[in-house]
Amino acid sequence: LLTSGIASAGNPPAEKRFLPYSGNVPSCTDEAVLNRIQSRFSQKESEYWHSSLAIASYDRVRQLGLRTEGKSFIPRRYCTARVMMSDQRYRQVSYQIGEGLGIIGWGFGVDFCVSGLDRNWAYAPACRVVQH
Repeated sequence: LLTSGIASAGNPPAEKRFLPYSGNVPSCTDEAVLNRIQSRFSQKESEYWHSSLAIASYDRVRQLGLRTEGKSFIPRRYCTARVMMSDQRYRQVSYQIGEGLGIIGWGFGVDFCVSGLDRNWAYAPACRVVQH
């Protein structure tokens, strides 16, 4: 019997694998994480939606969860923040930071969704895919 969040002998913690994870995931307030979201959001808006909308600033940053899928899975941190957009409107951004999900498996990866601006519904419904 497997219980959610508990590793079994056949499914060891991510830190004990042949190619192990460290379990160290940047914090929700890490400047590199927030800068990556800001940059990728602006790039997506410009290239795909022909919009100049951008994230101007962050506040109310908080963690929603850490490794909520269990110790056997890729270490991830789930976060949310309020963002002031370049149109002077506040929106909510939800994001997850995953260890080893950067370019060619190095560093960290970030998936994010700005509420009301998931125009292609990649994280539908209402950005729930990146929330945990």
